[in-house]
Amino acid sequence: MEDVYRAPEVEKNAQTYWAEQRCFEVREDPDKEPFYCLSMFPYPSGNLHMGHVRNYTIGDVIARYQRMLGKNVLQPIGWDAFGLPAENAAIDNKLPPARWTYQNIEYMRDQLKKLGFAYAWEREIATCRPEYYRWEQWLFTRLYKKGLVYKKVAPVNWCPKDLTVLANEQVHDGKCWRCHTEVERKEISQWFMKITHYAEELLQGLDQLKGWPEQVLTMQRNWIGKSTGVEIQFALQDSPETLTVFTTRPDTLMGVSYVAVAAEHALATAAALNNATVRQFIQECRQSAVAEAQMETMEKKGMATGFYAIHPISGAKIPVWIANFVLMGYGAGAVMAVPAHDQRDFEFAQKYHLPIHPVVFPPDDGPAPDAAKAYTAKGVLKNSGPFDGLTSAQAFDAIADYLSERHKGQRKILYRLRDWGVSRQRYWGTPIPIINCPQCGTVAVPDADLPVILPENVAFEGILSPLKKMPEFYQANCPQCGQNAHRETDTFDTFMESSWYYARFTCHDNHHTMLDEKVKYWLPVNQYVGGIEHAILHLLYARFFHRLMRDEALVQGDEPFTHLLTQGMVLKDGFKMSKSKGNTVDPQAILSQYGADTARLFMMFAAPPEQSLEWSDAGVEGAHRFLKRLWKMVHLLVTSNPGQHPLDMGRASPAQKSLYTKLHQTIKKVSDDMGRRHTFNTAIAATMELLNEYGRYEEQHESALGLRREVLEKVVLMLSPIVPHICHHLWRELGHPGAVIDELWPACDLAALVQDEVQCVIQVNGKLKSHIMVPHNATAAQIEILAKGDIKISAALAPKHIVKVVVVAGKLINFVVKDP
Repeated sequence: MEDVYRAPEVEKNAQTYWAEQRCFEVREDPDKEPFYCLSMFPYPSGNLHMGHVRNYTIGDVIARYQRMLGKNVLQPIGWDAFGLPAENAAIDNKLPPARWTYQNIEYMRDQLKKLGFAYAWEREIATCRPEYYRWEQWLFTRLYKKGLVYKKVAPVNWCPKDLTVLANEQVHDGKCWRCHTEVERKEISQWFMKITHYAEELLQGLDQLKGWPEQVLTMQRNWIGKSTGVEIQFALQDSPETLTVFTTRPDTLMGVSYVAVAAEHALATAAALNNATVRQFIQECRQSAVAEAQMETMEKKGMATGFYAIHPISGAKIPVWIANFVLMGYGAGAVMAVPAHDQRDFEFAQKYHLPIHPVVFPPDDGPAPDAAKAYTAKGVLKNSGPFDGLTSAQAFDAIADYLSERHKGQRKILYRLRDWGVSRQRYWGTPIPIINCPQCGTVAVPDADLPVILPENVAFEGILSPLKKMPEFYQANCPQCGQNAHRETDTFDTFMESSWYYARFTCHDNHHTMLDEKVKYWLPVNQYVGGIEHAILHLLYARFFHRLMRDEALVQGDEPFTHLLTQGMVLKDGFKMSKSKGNTVDPQAILSQYGADTARLFMMFAAPPEQSLEWSDAGVEGAHRFLKRLWKMVHLLVTSNPGQHPLDMGRASPAQKSLYTKLHQTIKKVSDDMGRRHTFNTAIAATMELLNEYGRYEEQHESALGLRREVLEKVVLMLSPIVPHICHHLWRELGHPGAVIDELWPACDLAALVQDEVQCVIQVNGKLKSHIMVPHNATAAQIEILAKGDIKISAALAPKHIVKVVVVAGKLINFVVKDP
């Protein structure tokens, strides 16, 4: 064995062995427990960043550990290959997006392999390949026939730079999530999927996800946004029409002072017919973001329509305003405004000098409301006619019943969740499998004509989709009537591809069906790893897609992922690594200088997976020093004391017993840290502590050498999921003919945890004075006798009067003393 640790050679040899032996290929085995470990697959941007390294190392450590428990582990990898970044980069580089993407995949695949991840590479998926997206198209046509997808003209988030629609979730602070351009409102015909059809099921299902972080569950609950309230009909003055509003606070109905409608509402359109100022205001509203999150912080603006609604109880005239904070997609695009009891309405009313009518007050023993802001708590009704004196809860039912009996309202449940707009007006995506026929309307592409293949050899003129200029693509015959028709040129939102890839990995090689019987063995995914930024963008869509596939009898169960681990960010100088901040660290440079195992060890040791990790060059160097130290320890053992040595604990010395106990205490802790807690940093720290004690162990007799080998072998086994390359090499050097990848996780000797003696701290008046070893089952009286026999303690107690003796068995004894 060489005395110097040469990471490049060690890692190349290990990776060659894994590839030649096909170590990570798996098949269904009914006699073995399956464990499906999956990390959110990367976008092929061309370069791995440190966030990738951390995310995929976490998943790999879990997968390797579960394999050592004897489970049949599947850990696949693929590429989320469609999307705007590839298209924009290809335009900049004057390359077709397909060529740019495939080049990046080749490069990034090589980078991932150099990191030693235990991937089932034979299952590799690229979502831009027709053999993948054809099944997405097939499912879409099924959903179309079931009425779960539809096309309509609707106000959308429009990115004027990328010339495409954005989902609400893709608008951040009023800007496009990718190019950061200010988003506009625009009405456009697009395809939707009825995720709202599953809103209640998606909400209730969160209660079953015991293995998910509470933060993610809360984010999804808030996004689905279930609201229980009353839908109220306001008559319109001088009109047979009515105005529908939804409220969760019918107890405040008698305090309504105006009604606000969205800019797209029919009343707003009517008001704009003969009013240029209103038209201008509506246009201004169209240029602002649609998402609710942005509505909360943007400046509230409005304009009177000139129309009046009639209060359904009092009969009072109430002005109708257009307000930029009202969403057409929520309820009926109109809200009743109660300035006294809603802060947004309060600020709007003050700005435009509208009345404020308090109708809900604190209970008699409550503090008086602050007149400078809205009183939003529930309480007791006043100024509310027949409902005076009722609590808010009582008034909810009383007013709901009053309106229902008079056909002016009804109880209703609404969700903040909107149907998923999946149309994108760009090129690099899955073609939507629909043909638009002037005679038959929208017609699904027949199964026999799938997949609708996206042309890959294209040329761009600006950023407009080339599909719109390719008659060979968009010209088609109607499948129903045979007439000339027009193929849909919009493509799918790329979250369509990432919503079901986890299932396709289980049967990647089936070219006849979307999914097959193998999903029953592998699904649901046991452990999913990825960033919390995908809590809405991806995880909610994947849960929805799983239900769609379930209802098509393609999968079983309701949820795709049993356990979810959301890793923290990689920071440098307190900021997330990014090119714009100039604080990135190139993984390739770390691999070249230190090796993959050093990068993996640092990533796992620097912080728990859920927390952000601060990059430290010194920390990387420290990780490398630890690996060199481990190497030297094994080298010293196998070169100075070759061969096997018996381990006889029956006649072990106290020092042997202490080290043996420490070994199995470490196995117990590391097993819990790796398997249950996923705190790999503390697992590594415990292993380092064990090696420190090993370094202090000086005995050299034959049984001692057997214990030394035992410790180092167990350390190699415990570290092998984290630093697999060096452990592959050291395991062989320790004399094992097989590979460490095929070994089982070390078992803890529970008997070794029962110590003959334990260390006891001795205090005097709470201050540490000494330590002694006492029998593990010593009584308090025995511990007191032994403590008083300690030279330091006998000297400290001699001039004092002992007031009290406190003993914590097996831990400490404290003498409370005073001067005589």
